Amino acid sequence: MADSQRIEDLRRRVQKDPASIAFAQLAEELRRAGQIDESIATCRAGLAIHPGYLSARVTLGRALIELDQLDDALAELAHVLASAPENLAAIRGVAEIHHRRGALPEALAQYRAALALARNDPDLQATVDDLARRVEPPKPAAAAEGLSLEQMTRELSRHVPPEPPPAGAAAPRPDAPAPIAIAPKPVEPETTAIGAPDAGIRQDAVGPPVPIPAAQPPDQLPTGSAAGEPPDPGRLRAEKTLAALEDWLDAIHATRTDRGA
Repeated sequence: MADSQRIEDLRRRVQKDPASIAFAQLAEELRRAGQIDESIATCRAGLAIHPGYLSARVTLGRALIELDQLDDALAELAHVLASAPENLAAIRGVAEIHHRRGALPEALAQYRAALALARNDPDLQATVDDLARRVEPPKPAAAAEGLSLEQMTRELSRHVPPEPPPAGAAAPRPDAPAPIAIAPKPVEPETTAIGAPDAGIRQDAVGPPVPIPAAQPPDQLPTGSAAGEPPDPGRLRAEKTLAALEDWLDAIHATRTDRGA
């Protein structure tokens, strides 16, 4: 039966018996056909006789949404949800009202409630996904092994050796800031060479000749130091930090190997 024919048959039934509950079906058919004003009038006339007919009140609320009368529509749908909290059509109508008003978080909450009742509705799922992207900030990506970047930084700092204080310096207080290491300048002895230098012999300005110690082989010098120069504290700390990092990464690799075993 064509929609127009079905509407005419229902209209005749309601006109013949104004107390007939067929008014609810007639109002819904009118709404779907785009005859919104007649649908609203039919709902209100029938609800005056059957005020507890919730499906007719849902139709009235949805028809009012079509005319953008959102406050009146929300009142009708809220009346339905007070008696039937899981009425899917009423929940979707409330969600649409919030959506039209730009209240996206409230709309998302209502659409999710509707999706919980209609899990296989692809249109609802698409709407929820779209609003979630617009409303909720993206979650930070988790670092390897479930650690965030901040957690990894804290974990690494636990393995970095503290910088030793300068010789003779007092121990710092627990609340004092970390000292800044300054590489000491090498101090050259004040000597004056007398005559042509002999191999392995140095002469001070006063006193007998003093033997010069043999130069330390390059492979025995601290990293980053030249012969006769003290080691660079900054470079030593960097080497210790690198060694600690390598140990920490080796431990993570060993843990992963154990888990995969």
